[in-house]
Amino acid sequence: MAHYQITIKEMAARDGLQNEAINIPTETKVAFINQLSACGLQHIEVSSFVNPQRIPQLADAEQVFSQIQRQPGVQYSALVPNVPGLTRAMAVNVDAIAVFTAASEMFCQRNINCSIEQSLIRFSPMIDQARQTGLAVRAYVSCVLGCPYEGYIAPAKVAALAKQLFDMGCAEISLGDTIGAGTPLQAQQLINEVAEKVPIEHLAVHFHDTRGQALANILACLSLGIRVIDSAVSGLGGCPYAVGATGNVATEDVIYMLHGMGYETGIDLDKLIAAGQYMNSHLQRQNNSRVAVAGVPYDYENYKTPQ
Repeated sequence: MAHYQITIKEMAARDGLQNEAINIPTETKVAFINQLSACGLQHIEVSSFVNPQRIPQLADAEQVFSQIQRQPGVQYSALVPNVPGLTRAMAVNVDAIAVFTAASEMFCQRNINCSIEQSLIRFSPMIDQARQTGLAVRAYVSCVLGCPYEGYIAPAKVAALAKQLFDMGCAEISLGDTIGAGTPLQAQQLINEVAEKVPIEHLAVHFHDTRGQALANILACLSLGIRVIDSAVSGLGGCPYAVGATGNVATEDVIYMLHGMGYETGIDLDKLIAAGQYMNSHLQRQNNSRVAVAGVPYDYENYKTPQ
């Protein structure tokens, strides 16, 4: 696989759709993921092997994984909460898994019904089993820049948790601003603190755009050496346990900014916009990507800064 300076991890098919109230047919999800696969993305999080009663929208994880057309060079991953979830994921040959916890005790209790420490105990055998079979493991840490229940979260607390997850065998730690509370300086302070415990090449950022700060926060983190960014086409997403939290930062907007700065991503922006429009037509909602709504300039190539 070619090496690109910035790696985008596409969240729309899982994080973007899990909170949607209307039923999305399996064939629509499959077609959506196939379109994403054709965009030049290297990583797509396809679904989650959680209890279907918890997240009914993703109850068809096995069917989706079995029906998508996998493209060479694309890693297709899934979120898994426990060993039974891992067993289901491995049965359909996922390429990588992700586990999830939070830097807030109250959010952890509301989201996965256990304490932070209990979540780590729950993950431990699953991480070991996944690594023994050659699966890459990443970890999501929610509420790194604020919690809807606890408010401010100290960066030192996030750093300590990130180190625990890294030491347990999680090759990548995704730091999530779940409620979109952070600003650029706060984001930099967080990255600086966490990078003292976990090498920065093993960190990713996951910003929600609730208060319009996501692109600014990403830019601030790029200046510190962050090279992995989570985003969702069309800004899809939200969190059922964080009232008022809007979607993820839109992948289209991130790509437009990165290409304009001279970064390589390997992603075709026009195809990405089309994929987002496809899903929005099924959701019957307006596209949350500014770039998708406005369109790229007719002389878009002139807006790309050469390396």
